[in-house]
Amino acid sequence: MSLMPMNGRPLRLRDKLFEFNWSFLFLLTSIACFGFAMLYSVADGGFAPWAIKQMIRYGVGVGVMIAVAMVDIRVWMRLSYPIYAIAFVMLVAVDVVGFKGMGAQRWLNLGLFQLQPSEVMKIALIMALARYYHGLTLEQVSRPLYVLIPVLIILLPVGLVVAQPDLGTAILLSAAGGALMMTAGLAWRYFIAAGAMGLAAVPVGWEMLHDYQRQRVFTFLDPTRDPLGAGYHILQSKIALGSGGLAGKGFMEGTQAHLNFLPEKHTDFIFTMLGEELGLFGGITLLALYFMALMFALHVARQCRNHYGRLVAIGVCAALFLYVFINCAMVMGLLPVVGVPLPLVSYGGTAMLSLMFAFGLLMSAYIHRNIEIPRTPSLLW
Repeated sequence: MSLMPMNGRPLRLRDKLFEFNWSFLFLLTSIACFGFAMLYSVADGGFAPWAIKQMIRYGVGVGVMIAVAMVDIRVWMRLSYPIYAIAFVMLVAVDVVGFKGMGAQRWLNLGLFQLQPSEVMKIALIMALARYYHGLTLEQVSRPLYVLIPVLIILLPVGLVVAQPDLGTAILLSAAGGALMMTAGLAWRYFIAAGAMGLAAVPVGWEMLHDYQRQRVFTFLDPTRDPLGAGYHILQSKIALGSGGLAGKGFMEGTQAHLNFLPEKHTDFIFTMLGEELGLFGGITLLALYFMALMFALHVARQCRNHYGRLVAIGVCAALFLYVFINCAMVMGLLPVVGVPLPLVSYGGTAMLSLMFAFGLLMSAYIHRNIEIPRTPSLLW
């Protein structure tokens, strides 16, 4: 099946490479460079052990992104359900043969590398929901029978992720799924009903939380209640951010980070280290780059002539926004600490590669934006 743009001429590989938005890749590389610099600083001026690995992963991720972008968006639409099924099976496998790290059972050991299936599910969920809603009319979207299926698509992996436990990823999956349902045109009454049921379920949910999760909520409400214990990390994070001032203390000059007052400074709290060393200006610069990436995703959604590509673009945009918002709000003390990495900046393998795969999908939607795909029933292949 040839790819036919509006001028009627099939797109060849050379045409696709020409259509590829290299400015967006440069934007992503600029964001990643903030991560490389901070990881170099964390190691006191050494590329090992974090910066060099992150650079290699990003290089591989760029290759993955370009390869994914070259594939016809219709192929990804057909593969959406199988990819979701594979991700779901891997989540189940975590409970059976997964291994624990930092108190949670979230990883699969595949020999050459370790895989976190919940990161894969973040992208698989977007693809599956986009495929489902591609086959519905606007009138069907809000009919009760058609609402049940996407709710199950979201809740099944969320339940498995909560059991790991990984509350941060569960929140991301739920929020990204909800954003896609809203974009697809689901009536507001369902969101109001879901919010009401969520509030009613708070007492039950509170009893189901682990002790350390409850402690995080108490610490969020009042970190000074235990300044040398549970509240220590978030208080040190606020101190580091505040001490950076407008221009920062200077690259590799952050005292809170380099004197080891700051926790997990190469992963969850890397934005705090950036704020201390590069100041408010450095933080705003990074956030501005994220904002431009979000605007590009929305631009792709507006340009797409097919509903699947449009929903994929919105899903990637929502996931990126949630990553950035939750991480930054967390280290500022505006949200409880839930362990969400900063995209392309925090150290991590599966998160990096899954995100670059998502950006490849976004670019595939952009390259094939003029393709019109028939709105076939979404439960058929």
